[in-house]
Amino acid sequence: MRLFSSTSRSPAQTWLSLLSIASLTVQTLADPGMDFNPDDPKSIKAAAKKAAQGMVSFYNGDDPGGIPGVMPGPYYWWLGGAMFNTLIDYWYFTKDSTWNDMVMRGMMHQTGENNDFKPTNQSNDLGNDDQAFWAMAALNAAETNFPNPPKDQPQWLALAQAVFNEQAFDWDKRDDTCGGGLMWQLFEYNPGFNYKNSISNGCFFNIASRLAAYTGNKTYADWAEKTWNWMSDVGLLTDDYTFLDGAYTKNNENCTQKNDLQWSYNAGIFLYGSGMMYKFYENDSKKQEIWQNRTTGVLKGLKDIFFNKDGIISEVACEPVNTCNNDEQSFKAYTTRYMAATVQVANFTSDTILPLLRSSAIAAAKQCSGPDNACGLEWTKGSNYDGMKGPGEQMSAVEVFLSNLVKSDPPPPPADNNTGSSHGDPGAGDTSGGGGSKGPSLKPPSAITTGDKAGAGILTAVVLIGVIGMTGWVMIA
Repeated sequence: MRLFSSTSRSPAQTWLSLLSIASLTVQTLADPGMDFNPDDPKSIKAAAKKAAQGMVSFYNGDDPGGIPGVMPGPYYWWLGGAMFNTLIDYWYFTKDSTWNDMVMRGMMHQTGENNDFKPTNQSNDLGNDDQAFWAMAALNAAETNFPNPPKDQPQWLALAQAVFNEQAFDWDKRDDTCGGGLMWQLFEYNPGFNYKNSISNGCFFNIASRLAAYTGNKTYADWAEKTWNWMSDVGLLTDDYTFLDGAYTKNNENCTQKNDLQWSYNAGIFLYGSGMMYKFYENDSKKQEIWQNRTTGVLKGLKDIFFNKDGIISEVACEPVNTCNNDEQSFKAYTTRYMAATVQVANFTSDTILPLLRSSAIAAAKQCSGPDNACGLEWTKGSNYDGMKGPGEQMSAVEVFLSNLVKSDPPPPPADNNTGSSHGDPGAGDTSGGGGSKGPSLKPPSAITTGDKAGAGILTAVVLIGVIGMTGWVMIA
């Protein structure tokens, strides 16, 4: 995944955006948007299908010359996994199997040589977050009882476990900086390797918490707890439950210099992971109360920052200044997906979440007023289509539409070992350091020592002194 400065857009990009908006002005003023009734499951499903049709129109992996699972340029590899996750959600909520074969082909084709979503031909674009987005799609397939791959192919649960094992190994291998945490990039030759970011660690937390809930194995929950504590100790998770983009490790900075930008999907991914931890500890009232408070805190931070007074979500770091890149245009998809999923596992959040999903979906439908029901990016603009068009915009519309079915036509809750059909492998993955050997059995995390905590506290204090007056900026890859 590649994030750019929220103020960096080339003159050519700016003029193309302006020309696109200008050419569509007459139509957008007249088009009221997509038909959508948040109280009618048939209307919700019809709108989701239209938006999904627009989303898959950007995919050519099944066409002659295409590669299954790979989005065409200028989109990065990880977005294919994100799109398949949305199509799994689409099937889960609607039971419409239109795109199931596409999902199966694409997912299986990108599992890589070690069945870990690390294909060698994607190494130049492969970060921990990129790999994790594919793993979260596989885990979603396991949780929703999406049709299983053929027996001679890697299975959904085992794929997610492989990625978890490799990233846990990577954490231990890199814990000489910042007291732990995952680097953004997997390989040292990739720009961004000297950066530990919230999305990579958030995805790891999300996967660990969900594997804990699915398998009942507390070791996964221990890793989720360790990740949460590390995020807090280094200051990427703030006292008011908001998430900074990341921190730098180059030149012995040791996570003292941070990028203060905030993105909605960080909050969404941590929200669902926290909700899953709440579910996991249903027989431990003390631990469950801790995770209820954390889930409530993350939800409050998410609502306060990313939803306007009308309850409509906005990617506030880039939408108001028209600088969202292809990655950032998809972030609301993951945020709204995981908000809806949180309601299913932590129902105490429903009174806050459901009204926000309702108002955002109504706004998104109005913005789906472009050619062929193309959905724009800025849902706060009503039916005045903003001229933006891409898989990220379509994906976001699909997810926010589907999220309203949690209230009106809820699907079954996420499956676990008792209700799921996917086969796992707790020793999956390559933790040989690159040699391709089978990973060891699931390893408990090492404890965060008093020294680690003290060091992190000092780092946080240094940062608070050093960053006053600084503005956020993003690693350019």
